Amino acid sequence: MTYGLIVLCGLVFALGPASGLVPGYGSGGALLAAQRAYFRHWGVVPAELFDGPAGAALTPATALFVHGSWVHLLGNMLFLFVFGVMTEERMGRVEFTLFYVGCGYLALLGYAAANAASEQSLVGASGAVSAVLGAFLYLFPRARVTSLLPFLFFLPLRFPAWVVLPSWAALQWLAAGRASDGPGVAYLAHLVGFGLGFGYAWVRYGRTARVKAAAAPVTEGERQP
Repeated sequence: MTYGLIVLCGLVFALGPASGLVPGYGSGGALLAAQRAYFRHWGVVPAELFDGPAGAALTPATALFVHGSWVHLLGNMLFLFVFGVMTEERMGRVEFTLFYVGCGYLALLGYAAANAASEQSLVGASGAVSAVLGAFLYLFPRARVTSLLPFLFFLPLRFPAWVVLPSWAALQWLAAGRASDGPGVAYLAHLVGFGLGFGYAWVRYGRTARVKAAAAPVTEGERQP
């Protein structure tokens, strides 16, 4: 299902106006107008979610498969590829799929609740992918993750997940505190998703979830470029 989700998100993006691959959306101002309408229709608009048509309740689910740019899509899918496979193997296909969609929905819902008056459209799988990261941290805390650090000239260094993922979450927390109400990255959705994923794995699997190093294929934990 991890690969299926990646392919699905890729297809949805390729067929949408943000990819620039479909001539029917036009160009210039017409393309920008098509993108805004597309994001507003399929994305989460907090002001409409809580005080709008009943159909708006579905948008936290549809928004998970819509992305705003190639960078947005590739970034989310890279994280899903790196951390999703092992998490899915531990949970199983059906549970992983329900976990992914459910946590993603709740992450976007949490962001919308905290910004209930916002008219900005929110799209992307970041909340769901962050949930996968949270679950991965609990399930495979000692898995080695290769990271590229800008202040060390992007040298590939390997660290255990319990170092990399909490550091990532801390950066999201700092960024969320500085975020404005305008367009940008929904850091709060990342934090909500990460917390939900970690909490779900903790409650669902308990202490029996921790996989020893010999049982977790090291190569799966090293897919970070």
